[in-house]
Formats: sequence, structure tokens, C-alpha cells
Amino acid sequence: MTKSKYIILDRDGVINFDSSAYIKKAHEWNPIPKSLEALNLLTQNQYKIIIISNQSGVSRGIINYSDSLTIHKKFINSCSNIGASIYLTYYCFDHPDSNSIHRKPKPGMYLEISQRLNIDLTDVFAIGDSPRDMEAALSSGCKPLGVRTGNGEKISNSMPSIDMFDCLYDAAQFVIDYDKQYILNI
Repeated sequence: MTKSKYIILDRDGVINFDSSAYIKKAHEWNPIPKSLEALNLLTQNQYKIIIISNQSGVSRGIINYSDSLTIHKKFINSCSNIGASIYLTYYCFDHPDSNSIHRKPKPGMYLEISQRLNIDLTDVFAIGDSPRDMEAALSSGCKPLGVRTGNGEKISNSMPSIDMFDCLYDAAQFVIDYDKQYILNI
């Protein structure tokens, strides 16, 4: 029996283009080049892809809940259309002022996923495009990787020890190669 392989990804700025005005409608959700291919590559290599994303636009009243579901449906359908499979999504709609333990940079979503799925997060890479993604990954025990898409420059400037990649595809290829090397060395 083989051990399940998990990977945690942020959504906006990693998989799809982000916007300071928020992604409010499905037509505004557009994948970053090669990101869907990266999800397919991870799927083909038997990774269970978990999306963990702050989505405070809902609690701010910028995005209505039904539109957030339509955006999510477009995301999932886009993945499915190329053979990529998303194992689980976890969105935090909490307002930044709520002091929520689930809102990144706090690790609540990561820790809850770990507990629910009985995952040792020290074996899991977490890919994001912002310092708050890296902080949540580090404080939950994950292995953080940054991408330069989205807000990735902020990671490079404030957290120079984080391994950075040009895009999700490059980061995914690194994870796959790393895990293959790790398995060969066991």
C-alpha cells in the first residue's frame, strides 16, 4: 500500500490571476499560464491537491456567496477539463478584523485539514504567493514554496530563505522531483 501524497496550494495569484479589486465574478477568474497544466501534472503523479485560500471578499460584502460558488465551479470545471483533480478546497471567508484562527497567516485551516485527514504536515509542501501563505505554512509545519506570480515579490523581499519559483508549474515539477529523490533514498 502506498502512502498518500498531499500538496497544499493557495488559489489567487498561484493558480489564477489575482486582483486588488478581488475576483468577484466567474468571468474574472482566469488561470495563470501553465497553472492548470501544473495541477494536471500533480494529479498524474498521484498528489491529492488541497486548496487553502482566504476569501474575505465575501465577508467584506464585495463578493456575494453565490458568485463565490460560481467562481469555484469555474475553477473546478477548468481543472476537470484538462484532467486535473482537486481533492479538497478550504476557503476562509472571515474578515481580516475578525482575528480568526483560520485566516492566513494563522495556521488554522492547515491544522484543521491535518486533523481531519490525519496528515503529518511535515511531509507536505505548501505553495503560495504571499508572505501570509508562507507564515501559515511554516507555523503549521509544512514545507513552504513561493511562486513569483501574484504577490511573490513580497516573499522574496521579506523572506529570502524561502525557495522561490517562477510559476506553479516549476514549483510542482520541483515537488515531484524532490519526492522521487526522497523515495529513492529511503
